Amino acid sequence: MRSADVVVVGGGNAGYCAAHAAAERGRRVVLLEKAPRAQAGGNSYYTLGATRMVHAGFDDLLGILEADERHGRTEVPPYLAAEFLADLDRITQGRGDRELAAAVVEGSRDAVRWLHELGVRYRLMYERQAHQNADGTFVFWGGTHVCNVDAGPGLMSDHERIASGLGVETRYGCPVTGLLTDGDSVVGVRAGDQEITAESVVIASGGFEANAQWRQRYLGDGWQHAKVRGTPYNTGDLIGAALEIGADRGGDWSTCHSVPWDASYPENESNRMLTNRLSRYGYPFGIIVDRRGRRFLDEGADFRNYTYAKYGKVILEQPGSVAFQVFDANSRSMLDGYEYEMPGIDPVVSNTLKDLAVAMDVDVEAFVETVRDFNSSIDTSRPLDPTIKDGRRAMVEPIKSNWASAIEAPPYYAYQVTCGISFTFGGLRGDVDGRVLDPSGAPIPGLFACGEALGGLFSGNYPTGAGLIAGMVVGRRAGSLA
Repeated sequence: MRSADVVVVGGGNAGYCAAHAAAERGRRVVLLEKAPRAQAGGNSYYTLGATRMVHAGFDDLLGILEADERHGRTEVPPYLAAEFLADLDRITQGRGDRELAAAVVEGSRDAVRWLHELGVRYRLMYERQAHQNADGTFVFWGGTHVCNVDAGPGLMSDHERIASGLGVETRYGCPVTGLLTDGDSVVGVRAGDQEITAESVVIASGGFEANAQWRQRYLGDGWQHAKVRGTPYNTGDLIGAALEIGADRGGDWSTCHSVPWDASYPENESNRMLTNRLSRYGYPFGIIVDRRGRRFLDEGADFRNYTYAKYGKVILEQPGSVAFQVFDANSRSMLDGYEYEMPGIDPVVSNTLKDLAVAMDVDVEAFVETVRDFNSSIDTSRPLDPTIKDGRRAMVEPIKSNWASAIEAPPYYAYQVTCGISFTFGGLRGDVDGRVLDPSGAPIPGLFACGEALGGLFSGNYPTGAGLIAGMVVGRRAGSLA
């Protein structure tokens, strides 16, 4: 007799979505979580709960949102399926699996509404996806408008409560070490010295971002030094186990989601208290310089929703794998307090650019020249508007394409950043229902994958909120078949 009908390996957002969907069908579900109870939740716990989804505007979202007194002063533009698909295609430069992308986009609205009906709580993401105009109106931008109440911890608390109500058995501190097979079929898992048999196994145990050896092997030399933003338990064990029994690799194994991350805080890896507050995403309003005092990227190439996940890699490639985000008194006032005013973070502050450079320990003459050239090249004929790509350029090398504002009003601020790795883009090859495929393209009976363990959707870059929604959609689809 089987130990369960469905075994889900991994207790993050995607794993719980698979578990909910299977349990709703009356399946006996056992969810195995590698981390102890106090560190559970996977990478999902560390997120803000940002969820990119198709919708027709504010009125269409009202049915899933918690009440908020700001709603009467809020403008949320529609985010249509064609926009979502175009964003995915543009951001990945066409390298993503288009069939998988279409399934995620088309299923996004229904997946969020399904979870809301089960009890997952949502709100508008005022703090990081809206700007307040002078008349008090909140204007949303960037395609990601919704997030979870109480961020990642709230999302995972909701998931755990729902799973318990549906009769899902969750076992913490239970690392899975291998897959059980019968011929070509997967029939369970090996967890320590026990075997748990099942009709189907869903791998939802994340990527390999917390495995320094794999990072160096697949992402390249230097990546072993990146800071792990999320759970330390995503080491690729189940991806490896699936490859051993004949699964095919899927997606881009050479790139990942990596961001500008605080370099000065002593405990800047897998910090469950601070979670996302160590991210530094205000760079579109300032400049970024390396230890030589020179800029090296276009801070205003696009909304930070579409650049932040690739700029960690660029910072990693700089001398010492660090850089400095620089703002003046005006641009500093535009930064998100959630990130830039967190306790324990002390930026470098000075009333002169020379003194700031000395305190940053960068080349003083080069830095002052960089700022002078940047300031003098700004197209001041265009007004600064953070809710659109305003075309306010700084015509230097590299160009700053939007939101250029002179660094001229003291005091000046500098925040040291490095590369924080979120998750890897390569994983197992699967179809739109999460069925794991072998090299011939045939499904391996009894084996599914979802979330970060499933490769193919992202390559090189990533739009904010697409990871959680992909886990929801494909996790739900896998659980509906498992």
